[in-house]
Amino acid sequence: MGKKSSSSALPWRSTGGCRYLHPSDYLKSPKRLPFLILILIFTFIFFNYFLWDLHALSDAHQVEELKCKLKGSGLQTNIFVIGNSNRIEMKEGILYDEDPVSIERRQKVKDAMLHAWNSYEKYAWGKDELQPQTKNGVDSFGGLGATLVDSLDTLFIMGLQEQFQRAREWVANSLDFNKDYDASVFETTIRVLGGLLSAFDLSGDDIFLQKAKDIADRLLPAWNTASGIPYNRINLAHGDAHNPNWAGGNSTLAESGTEQLEFIVLSQRIKDPKYQQKVETAIKKIHKIFPSDGLLPIYINPHNGTTSPSTITFGAMGDRDMWEMSMRGLQGLIRKSTPSSFAYICEKRGNYLADKDLMVMGPGEAEKFIALAEELAWTCYNFYQSTPTKLAGENYHFPTGKDMTVSTKWNILRPETIESLFYLWRHTGNKTYREWGWNIFQAFERNSRVETGYVGLKDVNTGLKDNMMQSFFLAETLKYLYLLFSPPSVIPLDEWVFNTEGHPLKIVTRSPDERDEHLFEAAPGPQVTRLQPSLYYLQAHMEGVLNRYNVL
Repeated sequence: MGKKSSSSALPWRSTGGCRYLHPSDYLKSPKRLPFLILILIFTFIFFNYFLWDLHALSDAHQVEELKCKLKGSGLQTNIFVIGNSNRIEMKEGILYDEDPVSIERRQKVKDAMLHAWNSYEKYAWGKDELQPQTKNGVDSFGGLGATLVDSLDTLFIMGLQEQFQRAREWVANSLDFNKDYDASVFETTIRVLGGLLSAFDLSGDDIFLQKAKDIADRLLPAWNTASGIPYNRINLAHGDAHNPNWAGGNSTLAESGTEQLEFIVLSQRIKDPKYQQKVETAIKKIHKIFPSDGLLPIYINPHNGTTSPSTITFGAMGDRDMWEMSMRGLQGLIRKSTPSSFAYICEKRGNYLADKDLMVMGPGEAEKFIALAEELAWTCYNFYQSTPTKLAGENYHFPTGKDMTVSTKWNILRPETIESLFYLWRHTGNKTYREWGWNIFQAFERNSRVETGYVGLKDVNTGLKDNMMQSFFLAETLKYLYLLFSPPSVIPLDEWVFNTEGHPLKIVTRSPDERDEHLFEAAPGPQVTRLQPSLYYLQAHMEGVLNRYNVL
């Protein structure tokens, strides 16, 4: 009887010259059971490592594939969503893993964007805005495809490339600005010109820059005034510029003071200074008449550049001009309600302060304004929480002895509160602002989502719906929500600046000969060399938010 070989002591069986492992042999011999456990653990580890390695290779392939697609656009090192992956490409190709809650919430926002976009594409393709209840499109802005152009950068940032490409083809083949239509210079600048420039900066596709130049050339004659203060309306086909009758021949300060960024960016991109030179005349004129308290009324005469007696407000039709002085003046307009001490900003009418709060919470250039911004954010969040629908009305009053009373009850899907929460989260890192944003998003989902898109509410107390999906819901509200749940490296604020309509524009340092010694250091336009990045994006936010916020 010879001694068995060591191999025969192991539970191997042979079939056709091949040996395999049979688990029943281990069960028959308890002493052999530890071998089975070790082998199973080894097998589990091996296959998990193998699958992880395949996933990593897949991610790396997607990164390289995306970089190839973006080659030549100047965005190879920026971050965008990679397919359906839960990872985000950061600078230099590093992958950033996020917490699962943020990933899930961002995906929900992306799903909402798809629902809104697919509804627009099905029922209102090429029209300015969708009316979801009646399933048709309307041309609210002269037939410029406002929702489509407004949504280009949102689609790109969210990685919705198929939808972006279809929209791109419409822009290339169907977008026509030669229309006998009196367009709002302001709305066309921030939505259409801003949207096209942002799409160019993100994709590098020249068709967007060509279209941007076309619409800018049609808008530019609005600045042909004796003072350089632009008219607020212009005929896109004939170039006839004027102001609306309701303004008494005056231009509104909010519009005249916030139309510079897009034209300066265009001058930079096509290397033609005429756009920048034309629009900066308005800022020079405002600088000359700027009061010591930094508070200008809402109307200004385009013929002589003088202000007209009118309300001073940081809400609708008021805006960022000589910003530092205005912030000092703002502090004198702050009041607090009783009993809950909600901070709000009054309107100034002569020497009278009206207890009417503005839907504004813009951070300032110094940390002392952050504290004020956070107080105002708390007030605005409570505008939402105080109604049965958890959606805010359009404006609020603060009667003596009471906290707040909604005076205009509609909600039209506005973005400004979400925008402000996004900036506060980016600046402070306080996740509370993400939670507030999520609560507001859920309120939109409960009250505004319908089968064919999203609608506003006629009454935030009853939930009665209107019949309009505003273009800024896709351009701003959903974009800021998506970015609120994305890492700070997605559209970093030291590299990008948002225009008034929420369109990110690449910051390009202005050369010394582009700067005017008569302008403030914080003059409009992407010039980050004189401002620290954190202060720069806060200031840029003020420029946008003070203009777009209607009073609450």
